Amino acid sequence: MAVDTSQFRNGLKLQLDGEPFVIVYFQHVKPGKGGAFVRTKVKNLKTGRVLDRRFRSGEKVEIADIDDRKMQFLYRDGEQLVFMDSDSYEQVPFSSEQVGDAKKYLLENLVVDVLFWRGQPINIELPAFIEAAVSQCEPGMKGDTASGATKPATLETGAVLQVPLFVKEGERIRVDTRTGAYVERVG
Repeated sequence: MAVDTSQFRNGLKLQLDGEPFVIVYFQHVKPGKGGAFVRTKVKNLKTGRVLDRRFRSGEKVEIADIDDRKMQFLYRDGEQLVFMDSDSYEQVPFSSEQVGDAKKYLLENLVVDVLFWRGQPINIELPAFIEAAVSQCEPGMKGDTASGATKPATLETGAVLQVPLFVKEGERIRVDTRTGAYVERVG
């Protein structure tokens, strides 16, 4: 199936040059001289590379045949990360390179979307937010109450992020996986 540039939106999965891509950013441009076009940033779902592409206004582009399946992260086996389909109990291994930066936020039993293209698993999409325990952070200095002051903290997943001074070791916090930013403390 094909769509034209008027139907572009962030998150739309396209097939360009025989590869699956997702639109990260798009902008319709109408210059004073010449024809209108759409400027986009597209991310290759297999390699993670982001490319700038231009499309003429009204140009048709094929939609990528991507199948999303909810799968649960089970465990790490050396450089392999193993996910399981909750319905069929099928296990799918991914290499660390395939998962990319998402591996910093993988907790055991976390449910993620695994993207399949032409029957092959190619990528994972994390939920927007995860809750994780702080495994290591320095205590905040007494009297250090400058507004917006932060300190580095390490999560149980190994990710390091900036948190407010009042966050202590062992507490659970909510993290935005899209930006890697602290959101709030969780009960």
